[in-house]
Amino acid sequence: MSDAFDVVVIGSGPGGYVCAIKAAQLGLKTAIVEKRDTLGGTCLNVGCIPSKALLHASEMYHEAGHGLEVLGVEVSKPKLNLKKMMAHKEATIKSNVDGVQYLMKKNKIKIFHGTGSIAKAGEVVVTDTDGKTETISTKNIVIATGSDVAGIPGIEVDIDEKIIVSSTGALELTKVPKHLVVVGGGVIGLEMGSVWSRLGAKVTVVEFLDKILGPMDADVSKTFQRMLGKQGFDFKLSSKVTGVEKSKGGASVTFEPVKGGDAETIEADIVLISTGRRPYTDSLGLDAVGVEVESGKVKTDGHWQTNVKGIYAIGDVTQGPMLAHKAEDEGVAVAEVLAGQAGHVNYNVIPGVVYTQPEIASVGKTEEELKAEGIAYNSGKYPFSANGRARAMNQSEGFVKFLADKTTDRVLGVHIVGFGAGEMIHEAAVLMEFGGSSEDLARTCHAHPTMSEAVREAAMATAGKPIHM
Repeated sequence: MSDAFDVVVIGSGPGGYVCAIKAAQLGLKTAIVEKRDTLGGTCLNVGCIPSKALLHASEMYHEAGHGLEVLGVEVSKPKLNLKKMMAHKEATIKSNVDGVQYLMKKNKIKIFHGTGSIAKAGEVVVTDTDGKTETISTKNIVIATGSDVAGIPGIEVDIDEKIIVSSTGALELTKVPKHLVVVGGGVIGLEMGSVWSRLGAKVTVVEFLDKILGPMDADVSKTFQRMLGKQGFDFKLSSKVTGVEKSKGGASVTFEPVKGGDAETIEADIVLISTGRRPYTDSLGLDAVGVEVESGKVKTDGHWQTNVKGIYAIGDVTQGPMLAHKAEDEGVAVAEVLAGQAGHVNYNVIPGVVYTQPEIASVGKTEEELKAEGIAYNSGKYPFSANGRARAMNQSEGFVKFLADKTTDRVLGVHIVGFGAGEMIHEAAVLMEFGGSSEDLARTCHAHPTMSEAVREAAMATAGKPIHM
């Protein structure tokens, strides 16, 4: 049995590695267990980071071919070198995972490579690829194993990562498909669909709900669907997929209206299954240890501890949005709790971003949620088409929308569709973290000309003090 640790973290994704680093910085003897050869989990290896590398590269390719001439920059037709674009993605992955490896060494965190399982409270068993096991003794265990592809409920699909792919396979395609069918109109499907659409693929999205980006503000979803339609996306909404099969030269997707009706089948070179993710707890042995699982997620208390003392859980395996930054905040909080401090995460102020073009960013409540909860609110909206910097950059699509309590003016939600929305959302997050009002932001001077002025203008409209409206 290995030397005793104060904490062993199972999983080295954003939640896991941040938790381990913070624990070590707080003086706890820390180890981390990772089944991959490289650290960083899904996010750094086959998720957030590589997808952003391809999103950016494909945006540059599309801009060179379609967006420069209007600015007076005339270039010959750009040529796609997909192999080189993929090399950029791989280099991005390597620099990030190497960075995490360095941080483990710097903070004296012991790394165990293999699949981690919990023998009992205080013992983690690591099984390597050869089946050899090693038992680690620890005072505390943090489950940070993330999530896996969910598949299509009730439908058996052979995801071979070549013709029928998950997001992992969609990041590894060796040629641009002529027709990509995306099953699921959520964040992952729209991001990966955007990459291949910009590179030349026809993209069809089949979605069960009557709107894309299901949980997001309906105003945002409707506007963004219209934008994607202009980019060439085709949508089959309110459609239930009943079968995905390989066919000659590709695959077919069969679906029918949710409310009933005739089935339709479409053919594609590649089918991307992006119907969400499920918590990954398969190999942990939670049943044997007695850790409670509810609706597939590990059940925890207000301090991220499970019903078994000394076993904690964070990130995608627990309740809440499956977002890397949510897992990171929980990782820091758990480390602080284990060190005898007071860890805290404000779940009402966790921003979400869709890294398409234009971007979508959201924090707090949607208009639909406020209505459902019976909360009276004021709404203010400002279009980027009225923003000088946006017009100068030829990026005038979209808007900023504020939602504030009708009585107190406290900001309850902010939603942005537009260029750079993922960066602009954070001033709203800071405002909400400190319980600020729309008037607080409206009275804060913003540099001119900037895209962020649209955020201030939307706040002004919400507070009833518009200037440029």
